[in-house]
Amino acid sequence: MNGADMNGDLNGGPGDGLDDDGLSGEVDWGDEEFDAGLLEEELRQAAAVLDPVPAELQQIAVDAYALHDLDARVAELTFDSLVDALPVRGATDVPRMLTFRAGEVTVDVEVTARGLMGQVLPPQPARIEVLGGPRPGSPLTADDLGRFTGDVPLSGPFALRLRTDEDVVVTEWLRA
Repeated sequence: MNGADMNGDLNGGPGDGLDDDGLSGEVDWGDEEFDAGLLEEELRQAAAVLDPVPAELQQIAVDAYALHDLDARVAELTFDSLVDALPVRGATDVPRMLTFRAGEVTVDVEVTARGLMGQVLPPQPARIEVLGGPRPGSPLTADDLGRFTGDVPLSGPFALRLRTDEDVVVTEWLRA
Protein backbone atom coordinates (compact mmCIF):
# COMPACT_ATOMS: atom_id res chain seq x y z
CA MET A 1 0.00 0.00 0.00
CA ASN A 2 1.33 3.42 -0.95
CA GLY A 3 -0.30 5.31 1.90
CA ALA A 4 -3.86 6.37 1.02
CA ASP A 5 -5.16 9.42 2.84
CA MET A 6 -8.71 9.71 4.20
CA ASN A 7 -10.10 10.71 0.79
CA GLY A 8 -8.65 7.65 -0.86
CA ASP A 9 -5.98 9.62 -2.75
CA LEU A 10 -2.61 8.01 -3.01
CA ASN A 11 0.44 9.81 -1.70
CA GLY A 12 3.80 8.78 -3.03
CA GLY A 13 2.46 6.65 -5.87
CA PRO A 14 3.79 6.32 -9.41
CA GLY A 15 3.64 9.43 -11.54
CA ASP A 16 3.45 11.90 -8.64
CA GLY A 17 6.78 13.55 -9.49
CA LEU A 18 8.57 12.26 -6.40
CA ASP A 19 11.79 10.28 -6.46
CA ASP A 20 12.12 6.96 -4.66
CA ASP A 21 13.02 8.85 -1.48
CA GLY A 22 9.88 11.01 -1.73
CA LEU A 23 11.81 14.21 -2.57
CA SER A 24 12.17 16.08 -5.81
CA GLY A 25 13.38 19.44 -7.00
CA GLU A 26 10.61 19.61 -9.60
CA VAL A 27 7.05 18.34 -9.51
CA ASP A 28 4.78 18.32 -12.57
CA TRP A 29 1.40 19.78 -11.56
CA GLY A 30 -0.50 19.71 -14.80
CA ASP A 31 0.48 22.59 -17.07
CA GLU A 32 2.72 24.31 -14.50
CA GLU A 33 6.15 23.08 -13.48
CA PHE A 34 7.25 23.60 -9.86
CA ASP A 35 10.90 24.62 -9.28
CA ALA A 36 12.00 24.23 -5.63
CA GLY A 37 15.10 26.38 -6.22
CA LEU A 38 12.99 29.27 -7.53
CA LEU A 39 10.59 28.97 -4.59
CA GLU A 40 13.50 28.97 -2.14
CA GLU A 41 14.92 32.15 -3.69
CA GLU A 42 11.51 33.88 -3.60
CA LEU A 43 11.05 32.92 0.06
CA ARG A 44 14.56 34.18 0.86
CA GLN A 45 13.77 37.55 -0.78
CA ALA A 46 10.43 37.82 1.04
CA ALA A 47 12.09 37.07 4.38
CA ALA A 48 14.74 39.72 3.70
CA VAL A 49 12.00 42.32 3.13
CA LEU A 50 9.44 41.25 5.74
CA ASP A 51 11.74 40.00 8.51
CA PRO A 52 15.26 41.35 7.95
CA VAL A 53 18.18 40.24 10.09
CA PRO A 54 19.12 43.06 12.52
CA ALA A 55 22.40 44.76 11.65
CA GLU A 56 23.81 44.01 15.12
CA LEU A 57 23.16 40.28 14.68
CA GLN A 58 24.77 40.32 11.25
CA GLN A 59 27.85 41.99 12.73
CA ILE A 60 28.02 39.42 15.54
CA ALA A 61 27.88 36.65 12.93
CA VAL A 62 30.66 38.31 10.94
CA ASP A 63 32.76 38.72 14.10
CA ALA A 64 32.17 35.08 15.04
CA TYR A 65 33.29 33.99 11.59
CA ALA A 66 36.36 36.20 11.94
CA LEU A 67 37.40 33.87 14.74
CA HIS A 68 37.96 31.25 12.07
CA ASP A 69 41.71 31.22 12.38
CA LEU A 70 43.46 28.08 11.21
CA ASP A 71 46.28 28.60 13.68
CA ALA A 72 44.03 29.21 16.68
CA ARG A 73 43.35 26.57 19.28
CA VAL A 74 39.95 26.60 20.98
CA ALA A 75 40.14 26.86 24.75
CA GLU A 76 37.47 24.72 26.38
CA LEU A 77 35.51 26.03 29.36
CA THR A 78 36.50 23.81 32.29
CA PHE A 79 34.99 25.82 35.17
CA ASP A 80 32.12 28.29 35.40
CA SER A 81 31.12 29.50 38.87
CA LEU A 82 27.51 29.89 37.72
CA VAL A 83 27.38 26.13 37.16
CA ASP A 84 30.16 24.52 39.17
CA ALA A 85 30.45 26.56 42.39
CA LEU A 86 28.39 26.22 45.53
CA PRO A 87 26.38 29.35 46.34
CA VAL A 88 27.33 31.33 49.42
CA ARG A 89 24.40 32.45 51.55
CA GLY A 90 24.07 36.23 51.83
CA ALA A 91 26.69 36.95 49.14
CA THR A 92 25.61 39.56 46.60
CA ASP A 93 27.33 40.92 43.52
CA VAL A 94 29.59 37.85 43.38
CA PRO A 95 32.00 37.87 40.42
CA ARG A 96 31.73 35.12 37.84
CA MET A 97 34.81 32.92 37.75
CA LEU A 98 35.73 31.17 34.50
CA THR A 99 38.58 28.82 33.60
CA PHE A 100 39.48 27.93 30.01
CA ARG A 101 42.05 25.36 28.93
CA ALA A 102 43.75 24.69 25.59
CA GLY A 103 46.56 22.14 25.92
CA GLU A 104 49.09 23.52 28.40
CA VAL A 105 47.58 27.04 28.39
CA THR A 106 45.01 27.93 31.07
CA VAL A 107 43.15 31.22 31.29
CA ASP A 108 41.45 32.19 34.56
CA VAL A 109 38.97 35.07 34.23
CA GLU A 110 36.90 36.96 36.80
CA VAL A 111 33.93 38.82 35.27
CA THR A 112 32.27 41.60 37.28
CA ALA A 113 29.85 44.42 36.52
CA ARG A 114 32.89 46.72 36.14
CA GLY A 115 34.79 44.56 33.64
CA LEU A 116 37.12 41.61 33.85
CA MET A 117 40.51 40.57 35.12
CA GLY A 118 42.41 37.39 34.64
CA GLN A 119 45.65 35.52 34.29
CA VAL A 120 47.26 33.37 31.61
CA LEU A 121 49.00 30.27 32.96
CA PRO A 122 51.78 29.39 32.68
CA PRO A 123 52.62 33.07 33.28
CA GLN A 124 53.60 34.77 30.04
CA PRO A 125 53.01 38.03 28.23
CA ALA A 126 50.09 37.97 25.79
CA ARG A 127 47.90 40.24 23.73
CA ILE A 128 44.23 39.61 24.52
CA GLU A 129 41.23 40.75 22.55
CA VAL A 130 37.77 40.75 24.15
CA LEU A 131 35.33 39.83 21.40
CA GLY A 132 31.63 40.56 21.68
CA GLY A 133 28.78 42.49 20.18
CA PRO A 134 28.90 44.60 17.07
CA ARG A 135 31.92 46.63 18.20
CA PRO A 136 35.54 45.63 17.54
CA GLY A 137 37.22 43.74 20.34
CA SER A 138 38.81 45.59 23.25
CA PRO A 139 42.60 45.07 23.27
CA LEU A 140 44.23 44.07 26.56
CA THR A 141 47.81 43.18 27.42
CA ALA A 142 48.94 40.52 29.87
CA ASP A 143 52.10 41.36 31.82
CA ASP A 144 55.07 39.03 32.40
CA LEU A 145 53.06 37.26 35.11
CA GLY A 146 50.16 36.71 32.68
CA ARG A 147 47.84 39.15 34.47
CA PHE A 148 45.40 41.35 32.55
CA THR A 149 42.46 43.65 33.33
CA GLY A 150 39.72 45.30 31.32
CA ASP A 151 37.44 48.03 32.60
CA VAL A 152 34.76 47.66 29.92
CA PRO A 153 31.65 45.87 31.29
CA LEU A 154 30.72 42.81 29.27
CA SER A 155 27.21 42.42 27.92
CA GLY A 156 25.87 39.75 25.65
CA PRO A 157 28.02 37.02 24.12
CA PHE A 158 31.78 37.34 24.45
CA ALA A 159 34.96 35.39 23.83
CA LEU A 160 38.67 36.02 24.34
CA ARG A 161 41.41 35.72 21.72
CA LEU A 162 44.92 35.38 23.21
CA ARG A 163 48.07 35.80 21.18
CA THR A 164 51.25 34.63 22.84
CA ASP A 165 54.70 34.33 21.30
CA GLU A 166 53.97 30.71 20.47
CA ASP A 167 50.31 30.43 19.44
CA VAL A 168 46.78 31.84 19.23
CA VAL A 169 44.07 30.62 21.62
CA VAL A 170 40.38 31.48 21.33
CA THR A 171 37.96 30.76 24.18
CA GLU A 172 34.45 29.41 23.77
CA TRP A 173 31.71 32.03 23.44
CA LEU A 174 29.75 32.73 26.63
CA ARG A 175 26.99 35.09 27.63
CA ALA A 176 28.03 37.69 30.20
